This record gives sequence, C-alpha cells and structure tokens, in this order.
Amino acid sequence: MNPDEKEDCECAPPQADISPEGGADRQHDETEVDNPEASRMKRAAAKHLIERYYHQLTEGCGNELCSNSWCASSSGFRRMDNNAAAVKALELYKVNAKLCDPHPSKKGTASVYLENSPCSNTKMNHKEVHSVRDNFKDVNYLTEEKVYEILDICCENEDYSPLIRVIGRVFSSAEVLVQSFRRSNPHTKEELKSLQEKDEDKDEDEKEAAACSTTAMEEDSSCSSSRLGEGSSGDNAVQKLAPDEVTVDIEAVRRVYERLLSNEKIEAAFLNALVYLSPNVECDLTYHNVYSRDPNYLNLFVIVMENSNLHSPEYLEIALPQFCKAMSKLPLAAQAKLSRLWAHYSAEHIRRMVETFQQLITYKVISNEFNSRNLVNDDDSVVAATKCLKIIYYANVLGGDLDREHNEDEEEEPNPESSELTLQELFGEERRNKKGPRVDPLETELSIRTTDCRRPLIPFEEFVNEPLNEVLEMDKDYTFFKVETENKFSFMTCPFILNAVTKNLGLYYDNRIRMYSERRITVLYSLVQGQQLNPYLRLKVRRDHIIDDALVRLEMIAMENPADLKKQLYVEFEGEQGVDEGGVSKEFFQLVVEEIFNPDIGMFTYDELTKLFWFNPSSFENEGQYTLIGIVLGLAIYNNCILDVHFPMVVYRKLMGKKGTFRDLADANPILHQSLKELLGYTGSVEEDMMITFQISQTDLFGNPLMYDLRENGDKIPVTNENRKEFVAQYAEYMLNKSVEKQFKAFRRGFHMVTNESPLKYLFRPEEIELLICGSRNLDFLALEDTTEYDGGYNRDSRIIKEFWETLHSFGEEQKRLFLQFTTGTDRAPVGGLGKLKMIIAKNGPDTDRLPTSHTCFNVLLLPEYNSKEKLRERLLKAITYAKGFGML
Repeated sequence: MNPDEKEDCECAPPQADISPEGGADRQHDETEVDNPEASRMKRAAAKHLIERYYHQLTEGCGNELCSNSWCASSSGFRRMDNNAAAVKALELYKVNAKLCDPHPSKKGTASVYLENSPCSNTKMNHKEVHSVRDNFKDVNYLTEEKVYEILDICCENEDYSPLIRVIGRVFSSAEVLVQSFRRSNPHTKEELKSLQEKDEDKDEDEKEAAACSTTAMEEDSSCSSSRLGEGSSGDNAVQKLAPDEVTVDIEAVRRVYERLLSNEKIEAAFLNALVYLSPNVECDLTYHNVYSRDPNYLNLFVIVMENSNLHSPEYLEIALPQFCKAMSKLPLAAQAKLSRLWAHYSAEHIRRMVETFQQLITYKVISNEFNSRNLVNDDDSVVAATKCLKIIYYANVLGGDLDREHNEDEEEEPNPESSELTLQELFGEERRNKKGPRVDPLETELSIRTTDCRRPLIPFEEFVNEPLNEVLEMDKDYTFFKVETENKFSFMTCPFILNAVTKNLGLYYDNRIRMYSERRITVLYSLVQGQQLNPYLRLKVRRDHIIDDALVRLEMIAMENPADLKKQLYVEFEGEQGVDEGGVSKEFFQLVVEEIFNPDIGMFTYDELTKLFWFNPSSFENEGQYTLIGIVLGLAIYNNCILDVHFPMVVYRKLMGKKGTFRDLADANPILHQSLKELLGYTGSVEEDMMITFQISQTDLFGNPLMYDLRENGDKIPVTNENRKEFVAQYAEYMLNKSVEKQFKAFRRGFHMVTNESPLKYLFRPEEIELLICGSRNLDFLALEDTTEYDGGYNRDSRIIKEFWETLHSFGEEQKRLFLQFTTGTDRAPVGGLGKLKMIIAKNGPDTDRLPTSHTCFNVLLLPEYNSKEKLRERLLKAITYAKGFGML
C-alpha cells in the first residue's frame, strides 16, 4: 500500500477533524450554555458529524481498501436502508465511533464539502484531491458539472479512457444512474430556522442532529433495491413530487448527451453500459418491486430515453430490445407518470421516441419470418417495444389539444342483457367483461380517453406500423384478445399500432363469433323448449315498401328480444329469387339509406354546400324512427356492409361519447362557423356595431321562424366584447346538441343496441368509425386491377380482359360507381381502398348477346367473351345502368 492510499484509508475519531471554534468537546460547560454563540456552534458541529456518519454508512469513503467496519466502502460492510442508516449514525455519534474522511457530497467534490464545513480543518491536501480527480474512482453518481470536469481533463491529456470508464460504471448500474443528474433542492429558510430553535441540552442536540440526518436522507432518496433492504419502505424518504415531475434535470441530461455522443468511443460506452444495465433493471422490476419502494427508480428510464442514438443500428440487435423488456415491466403507476412527464415534451422529442420503438419493431419484423406457426405475438422484443410505444402514445394524447369536458350523458336506459355466449363460455369458462366494453388500464390510470384529444402532438398515423400489420395473424390475435391469457399478448390491446384494415378484420371476427353464439344458443333453446326458432335475423321486405316493412319488423324485434339483432342478417326481397350470402343485404342497406335520407321525408336536412345530412330539429317523426335508423347503422357495421351515408364528423364523435363544440361547426355548418369566428375576432364594439342578443332564430319545415333564448330573457341580453365567447359556445351547444338532443339520443340508443358489446369504441377513433360505415371515398381502379383474380379460362393476358380494363378506365366517375354497385352491391370502396376488394372475373361462355351478370355476394363478374371491344362496352354499360333486382341465372 502506498502512502497516499494509506492516508486515504486512515480513520480517526471525530475530535481530530474539529477545530476548537467548532465546539468539539462534548462535555457540557456552563459557560457555553450561557453563551448562545457557543451553543449554536455546538449544534452545528453535532449536525455535521451525524451527516458525515450518515454519508459514511450509505456511500462510504470511496476507498475500496478501507478497514472501518462502519464504512460502506469496507468489504465486510452490510448495506442498510436510509432509515436504518439515520438511526445508526446517531448511535455512532454517541459513542465517538471512527469516522473516515468525508465522501464527496451532493454539492460537489470533497474539497468543496470540506471548505463549506463549519467543523472541518480548512487545510487541504491538494495532492490527494488531484489524485482523486485523475482516477475518478470516487465518482458514484454524475452531474453535468462532473461530466464536463472529467471531459476537460481527458481533453487536456488526449485520453478519453477515464471518462469512458466512468460512463461505463455509472450507466451500467441502476443504483448509481438513479442518483445521477439530480435537480438541486436546497433547504428552505424555514427548515434552517427550525433547526436553530432547539434547546441547548444534549438530548435536544441529538434530536436536532437526527432531524438533520433525515433531511440529508431526503435529499439522497435515490437508493436502489439493494439499499432499500427487505421490508423497508422508501416512500418516507422520497421528496413529494407532482404527478408529472421527476428529480432528474432533463435539460442537463440533454446537454450532456449532445456533447458526448459526437465521440464514437464514448458512444460505444453508452451502448455497452445499456446492455449490462437492462437485465438487472428487468429483474429489479419483476421480482423486487423496486419502484413502489423508490419512485426515483424511474429516473434511469428518463435518462436513457434522452439518448438520441437509441434508434441507430448498433442498439437494435441487443441493447434496445433488452431495455424495452425492462421498461415493459414498469408497474401501471410508473407508466402513467412517464406519460404525464413526456406529455410536456415537444412534438420533436415525442416523434424521436416513437421512431426509436417503431424502428425496433420494423427491424424485428423484417429480419424474422413470421407466419401462422411462428407468430409475431411470441416475439418478446416486438411485444415489449409495443408496450413501450403505448406509454408514448398516451403522452402524445395528454400533450395534445385536450377537451375532457363536453361529454355526452351516458345515463340511459340499460340495454337488455344479451343471451350471447361468449368465447369463454364456449370453452367452458366464466364470462368476462360483464360490466361493459373493454377500457385500457393505462387510460383509466390517466383519466383520459383518445377521443378527448382534438389534435395530438404528432398525428396518430405515425404510431401505425405497416410491416407489423402485414405479418399479424389476426384470427390468432383476436383469440388472445378475447381469452385474455397472461402468457399471450394481443396487439388488439394496443390498437394505435394497427391500421383500419387490420382493426376491421378484428371487428369482423368479433361479430362472427357473436353471430355463431346466437345461432348456437337458438339451437339449444329449440331443443329445450321444443319450438322452432329462427337462427337468423330474417327480414322479408317488399322493394316498393322497404321502409315500412323493414322498420316495422326491426321495431318488433327491438321491443321483444333485442338479442336477435346480433344474429346474422338474412334479407329476402318478396317475389325475387336471390339468396342472401351478403349481396342481397348490401342492396337492402343501400335502398333503406336512400329512402331514410330522402329530404322529402323530413327526418334529416341536407346542406347543398357541404353535401352532408343533419338531424332535423323540427321533424314530425317520433323518437322510435330515429332509434330504428340507429339500428340500421349498427347492423351495417355488424354485417360488414358499407353505407352511402354522409354525416359530419361530429356525429361520429357524439356516438363515441363527445358533445359537439364550436370547432365542430367548421365541418357541420361552415357558414355559421365562419360568422361566429369573425364575431370573436371583431376589433370594434360588438354591442354597438352588430346589435346581437342572446336570442337566435331558426326556421321549421315550412319556413316559419322559431326563436330560442340561449340564456333566460336572452332577447334582452346584448352580446358584448366581454360575453361574446359565451355567446359562441352557447350557440354551438344549441345547434349541435340541445336542438337535436331527443333525435340523437334515440339514434344512439338504436346504434348501441347492436354494438354495445362490440370492441368498436375500444379499437376505433371517430374518423375510423366513419371509414368503417361509409368506406373509402377514393376509388383507385388501378389498385383494383392489380388485385383482381380470374377464373373459367381467363387470365391477365387474355384479350377480353385487356379490353375490359381499357374500357373501365375510360368510364367517368359516375359510371365507375355504377360498375361497383353492379359487381359488389355498393358503390363505395371498402376500408383500405379498392385494393382490398377481392374481385373475380369469370368466363361466362363464348361471344353472345347476353349481358354481363354478377354475384354481388362474392364480388364475382360473369363476363362472356365478346368478339369486339365496342360490343363489350355497349353490353357492359347497359348492364350496369339498368341493373336492379335479383334473379336466378
């Protein structure tokens, strides 16, 4: 052992380090008792000594060869938690135990600590301090200043190995990393004053010193699970923080990363440290419940996620997957805190974190061959990255433009319990989710819904991972979603990562399972009760009286047994021979929608400017009629049919539980929205120049004006510059909510009769609901050509096929819609566009004068092999123009 090390290790009784001015003598002196200054110095000395004992017990002196049995640096020392260390420090103070040279405190290096100490020897061994700074073995946590200090020394010596070793040691240890880059929280004046008002006797000195030790312990509350000890509680030692606050100095961390990551060798140190860190963190969170005992454990995730190089190729193979697995083990409360914290980040930082996890998911999907036997659901890295992405997703929602108010009143008559057998019951298990639709636990913890966000920090589309959607086996994923097994992950629990096509497929499986369940239970009832029940929702209608027949039948079913609405729909047109395998239902919905939304009926109003329908507030129809329309809309989704419905987006937001606001008027009534917007921005005197009151007027079906007071005696309350915001809000509230309240509630009630147990709300956002009901407005016939299949002797290179596509591409927009209506039963593209429509063109004999025909149930076009392009065009146009009704070929 060299002399320097021996000197470092040397332990001495406390008196040796205390000057006479500090009042080191612990025997009471009556003169000192009478002297307030001496008493103050005595208390300060006691406080400092106990703080030094506490730091010695928790951090050690920094010398690995230390022989002091009460020093944390000693090889035989048993670790203790903060509470035990505080008590032990008091005991050591009483018995004058050995005290090592002080370890560097939170406020700087050893030199700073000693210089600021009121009871230390002011003489410094500068050679010793220089040696410590060269070796940096005493650095047990990092601050921004310490990093720059080490970096400057490394730059002077042109040797970065000391900094690399420090980064490797700090960033590979959860215990040390948690303590690093802390925000400074100095004592308040009130706390210091309370310490000075203690009594002067020894008992009071010891109480005061214990309080000081506890305060020091609060400042250093970032111990890891190894320091917390079994059965200890770290909550008492944790500073009270806001739900979205951590003790990390995030800006300092960013500055450090920005300065260090430009050096490749130093960057490699971060990478290697993360590889060592992640498995230990995963173990701590899985088995030691470390976060509940030390919430500051979250600091290490905040620090690591600030690394802007996490998405680089070097991290994708090992480091980032392991870190994601560790992060996915965070308890719900910790995930919620991260979401709240990251909600304050800029869109740029949110996007960087999203790209980090998305890149890992894409890399794993592309580098593996996933199929029905090798499911992507079983890849731990992809699953963990998706769970981490969920935390960022809700941060994106929380940080966006939120509207947590304006919620629709859900207190309605409960829908009758469905007789449906769930998948669990089919497997002999108990029924789950009896209390309503599924809600994400993190969403509940944050008290937020996706529909509360009007505009997120970054678009929701950036969370969708297309490569994942392509390899996802949705039938298997739906099974995992429904059964809710702990060892099988379902991506349907993270719907933000799925595109509308994939989610629609999941909804399709859910609807089909319910249909089969209803069919099965109907058969069981038939066997038990001995009466023949219909396993289908059968509607027999006359084409000329479709509204009367359909709505009357649906009304009877809704009153007698609403569960029948969840059976598979089977439509039969009276006097026609068509068998419903889906195509007849499509035409049924198309005809019903055309009739219902006919302005002559008066249930809906039509805006020529926006081409949209809205509920007629002065309609003569009763609420039951609107309920039946809601049932029709729900049945269309339930039976996977697309409707030609044109509602403003606010209708779908209201169906999802959000009321309409002024912002929704931009879509529903743009002229009114523009007028109110100009009112809000008017710079003159609103009262004198516009002379508006809180009374508005509307017209009924016959053009008669109807007056409505937005406030009591509204005709006597002028709109002023001060109350114009209230006027605009009340105006929008009346137009979008109050004026159509009865009509919309009835409409929503009917819609929920069919969809109340569906994962519709859980999976889809309002704009996706519109896409689900109305299909895509973009008709890409080139995509349809690419995906069309051929049968009966035709292929892509057949003459008639080439002429067919040339003819179809030459049609106008209206003729193309007629062709879609003729072939598929609807003139709208499905979710995902025409490329998702599996159309088949089959040969229907040689040249003939017969018209082309179709099986709309299966999207099959039967096309004779006409001998000329002109004849093909003429026959095809006639077929699509005059097609109506079903018959047997």
